[in-house]
Amino acid sequence: MRLIGLPLLLAFASGEALAQACVVHSQAERLDVKVCQQNRNIPEKMFHDGFCQPNLAGQKVEVAFLEQCPSGAFGVCNNAQVANMPYRQDIHYYGVATDAAYLKPYCESQSQGAWLTP
Repeated sequence: MRLIGLPLLLAFASGEALAQACVVHSQAERLDVKVCQQNRNIPEKMFHDGFCQPNLAGQKVEVAFLEQCPSGAFGVCNNAQVANMPYRQDIHYYGVATDAAYLKPYCESQSQGAWLTP
């Protein structure tokens, strides 16, 4: 076995996903929000069962699990830190591009991430 294949084999043997993402689409009367969270170092079960299952009262929520976030985001909060936890994720935002006016400062100050415009 070539050494380069060993990390890949170990990742599969440990049961950890190489890529893990979820698209969360929430809707209410005057609200339509779609984000994708791409896991960086959150334990897989915690990401799947907690981070990707938001409890948003009064909203219709649909969640889809993917290997990675789809293209088409107007902005990405890259390497965002989860509040009060040592975990990181990339958050992709879809929909109304003018929302970047408040999402970018939040990303950079509160989440300590880097705002990217794809």
